[in-house]
Amino acid sequence: MTAETILTNAKLVLPDAVLHGTLVLRDGLIADIQPGRSQAASALDLEGDHLIPGIVDVHTDNLERQVLPRANARWPSRSAMIAHDAQCVAAGVTTILDALCLGDLGFDTERGQTFLDGVRDLDELADMGALKGEHFLHLRCELPARDMVPALDPVADHPLVIMVSLMDHSPGIGQYRDLGRYAAMRKRQTQWNDAEVQARIDSLLAQRAELRDKQRAWLLDRIRHRNLPLASHDDDSPVEMARNLADGITISEFPVTMEAARAARDLNVEVIAGAPNIVRGGSHSGNVAAADLVREGLAHAFASDYVPASMLEAAWRAVEAGGITLPQAIAMVTDTPARMARLADRGRIMPKLKADLVRVRSIGDMPLVRGVWRDGERIA
Repeated sequence: MTAETILTNAKLVLPDAVLHGTLVLRDGLIADIQPGRSQAASALDLEGDHLIPGIVDVHTDNLERQVLPRANARWPSRSAMIAHDAQCVAAGVTTILDALCLGDLGFDTERGQTFLDGVRDLDELADMGALKGEHFLHLRCELPARDMVPALDPVADHPLVIMVSLMDHSPGIGQYRDLGRYAAMRKRQTQWNDAEVQARIDSLLAQRAELRDKQRAWLLDRIRHRNLPLASHDDDSPVEMARNLADGITISEFPVTMEAARAARDLNVEVIAGAPNIVRGGSHSGNVAAADLVREGLAHAFASDYVPASMLEAAWRAVEAGGITLPQAIAMVTDTPARMARLADRGRIMPKLKADLVRVRSIGDMPLVRGVWRDGERIA
C-alpha cells in the first residue's frame, strides 16, 4: 500500500513564491503541489502556518556543547549525540553536517576525543536507527595543529564525510586578528597572567610558521580524489580568498571582514554567514555583521555554527534585516546549503524531492516550529 500524507491549508514557501495550498507526500517524496485547500478527509489542516523545506545545516558544532555542558563535566558521548540530534530536529534541521574539529591549538584539548567519539557514535547510532535527523560529517581541519594530520588520515575516506573546511585559529589571524582581544579572551579562559598568555601566543605563532603551509598542502593532496566541496574559514583578506580559490576552495565560511566578502563575490566564491550573527544583531567576536553581508548580496547561506535554533530565526529576521524576500531567506537555510553540500535531492518544495518539511507558526516576529517531517514521516 502506498504511504500518503496530505498537508493542507498551509503557506507553502516555494523557491520563488509563497502559495496558500496543499502538499501531497507519497513514499517519502513530495508527490504534488496544489493551490487551495484539500477536501480529503485524511488531510492534515496546518491552520495557515508556513510550510518550508527541512533545514540543511552545513556547519554545526553543537555536539561539542552537549559533550561538555559545563567545564570539567564531560557527558557520555552517545547520550550527547542523541541530545544533539534531538535539538537539531526540534529546531527544524533535518539534514545535519556535524562539523567535528580535527586538531587542537592548546586550549581545547578534549576536542580530539569528541571527534573520535563523534565518528564512532554517528556510525553506530545511525545504523541502529536511533537518530531522527540525517547526519553527515564536515571535517574542520585546524591547519597549524600538530595532531591534525594523524586525526584526518584514518577518516579521509569515510563515506559520511561530504565537506571539509580549512581553519586557522592562530592568534593574530582571521577571527582572532585582534591580538589584544585574543589575549584577553585567553586570560579569562585560563586564568593565566600576561606573561603566560604571551608565551603561548609566541609558541603558537612559531608552530604556525612551521606547520601551516606544509599541512595545508598535505591535506589538499590527501582528499583530492574525493572531489569534496572545500571551504575556507574566517577569511580576512582578498589575498587569502584568491589563494583559496586557486587551490579549489570555492566556499568561504564566516568571512570576518567586508573586504574579504566582497572579494569572494568578485571571485564567484560562495559565502556562508553565521545564523547566530543575524539573531544576535552582530558578531560575538567583533567581526563583520551578517546582516550587512545579506544587504549587499554577499551571503549565500547561513549555518548555525553553535546554536541549531538560530537557523530558522535567522531566515525570518533576514527578511527585514537583510531586505530580502521570505523565499530568498528560506533558500539560505535550505536550498543553497543543500546545493553546497551536493545534496540535490532536498532543500526545495518541488515534486520528486525528499519530503523533508517544517511547519512554522509566526508568534509576533518569532518563528515557532510546530512540526517536522523527514522522508514524509513525522519526527517532531
